[in-house]
Amino acid sequence: MSKEYVQIDSRDNIIVALTDLLEGTIITLDGVNIVLTENVRAKHKFAINDFSIGDEIYMYGVLIGKAIKPIPSGSAITIENVKHASAAYTSTKKSYKWNAPDVSKFKDRNFMGYHRANGSVGTANYWLIIPMVFCENRNVDVMEGALSEALGYITRKDFSVDTQALINKYHSGANEEEILATSIIHTKDELSENRVFKNVDGIKFLKHEGGCGGMRQDSEALCRLLAGYITNPNVAGATVLSLGCQNAEVDILQKAIRKNDPNFAKPVYYLRQQDSRSEREFIEDAVKRTFIGLTKANKIERKPALLSNLVLGLECGGSDGFSGISANPALGYASDLLVALGGTAVLAEFPELNGVEQELINRCKTDDTAKKFAALMDSYSAAAIALGSAFENNPSPGNIKDGLITDAMKSAGAAKKGGTSPVVDALDYTEQITRHGLNLLCTPGNDVESTTGLAGSGCNMIVFTTGLGTPTGNPIAPVLKLSSNTHLFKKMKDIIDINAGTIISGEDSIESMGEKILEYLIAAASGEILLKAVQKGQNDFIPWKRGISL
Repeated sequence: MSKEYVQIDSRDNIIVALTDLLEGTIITLDGVNIVLTENVRAKHKFAINDFSIGDEIYMYGVLIGKAIKPIPSGSAITIENVKHASAAYTSTKKSYKWNAPDVSKFKDRNFMGYHRANGSVGTANYWLIIPMVFCENRNVDVMEGALSEALGYITRKDFSVDTQALINKYHSGANEEEILATSIIHTKDELSENRVFKNVDGIKFLKHEGGCGGMRQDSEALCRLLAGYITNPNVAGATVLSLGCQNAEVDILQKAIRKNDPNFAKPVYYLRQQDSRSEREFIEDAVKRTFIGLTKANKIERKPALLSNLVLGLECGGSDGFSGISANPALGYASDLLVALGGTAVLAEFPELNGVEQELINRCKTDDTAKKFAALMDSYSAAAIALGSAFENNPSPGNIKDGLITDAMKSAGAAKKGGTSPVVDALDYTEQITRHGLNLLCTPGNDVESTTGLAGSGCNMIVFTTGLGTPTGNPIAPVLKLSSNTHLFKKMKDIIDINAGTIISGEDSIESMGEKILEYLIAAASGEILLKAVQKGQNDFIPWKRGISL
């Protein structure tokens, strides 16, 4: 794609600038010259032909907007001359034939994972500390302070100061020179090397602001979400802190766990503060039980597993005008490879599927799946409108500044993460993934609420594409960050894992980059590579309150 511009689909009547283009530049398309009437910045679009008010505008081969002013050929497409528009859809699907990619180079590959009693396989081995209600967040903080650094896990600090080493020197009778020569600073890497439980990748603390005081439905959804985290294959067990009087009751959580896994066998310790004699006793009991749980989790070791055990969440955030032509379609190809290998991919962020619903409905394997997806989209859209908003309000100021000026334009590019494989299931928020293949999961477009939901439904890996950069991660599902452009990768290399900007420069094709993504995922799933989000301790966790969130 080493050009100055690209027409993504032959049906498109706008073109994407791959570099800054100056007024007067002549663009040749199918033998026809188009003269730019103004400067067009990289990632933005310009008109192939003249548009009158009300004319439909297409990109990615789908309707993404309508002209609200006359737009001469060669003029930039902006929020001043275009408004959001998307195609109507029905729940009736058409026939669909999938041409699966060649997976011969991956068909005999494995990853090294943690095998669970129910047959699932984790890419990590975590212990969870879970508050049932926000009242317990302070106790969670105390437990984090007592456990993380002492056991050699990543903390929020860049380094630790080992004052105990000085105390030991003092008690041994060391002189001033010996005390001054004692090393007391330990980096995160040094702490990790001295980890007490070598087979436990970390302790994760799922603080939140829910569990009581709101709608009962939100507390019940929170219980289902937490059950999804406990039963996720990346989790070895959990310590659950309950106050005792909250809406999010422990028995609701336990019922949700049994629904997810009828033969659930992981160690989980439930502690109720209102049954304890003191806060000190409550925390002491929680720390001791957690330590015992960690000894059990440490007995589990990585073993070879088929790639079909990978459940990949597909996420984007901080998107730009290149996301839909580099990072997202490359991830889509990687997800197609995984599905062809018997694995699972999960496309979420329903507000960012606006305008491509019919395409996804046509790809559904059954009529029931198509109808459920359409019903979920209809319900979500109606809820947004009832609260005075709509999907068209989804693009952020950053999206718009970098070329995504309507929700349909953003959605058409975002949907590319889902590749081309058939849709095997449509799931509401907190429903569990049970079918191999491409699943659709109802979550908001909000980055953290969406990644939280993906892990809660069973994803054991997530790929997050971004054009503007993001520090987002997840407590239990390792998040691979993929940049859409090289400038971002160079600028934020400390938090981005792979650069898909090489597609824009022509060094990679969508297919070659997709294969690189899958290779990287296999290495990360095996523990051979520690993803940047994991290194940085980016453990973002925000449950979705269904009032409405876009």
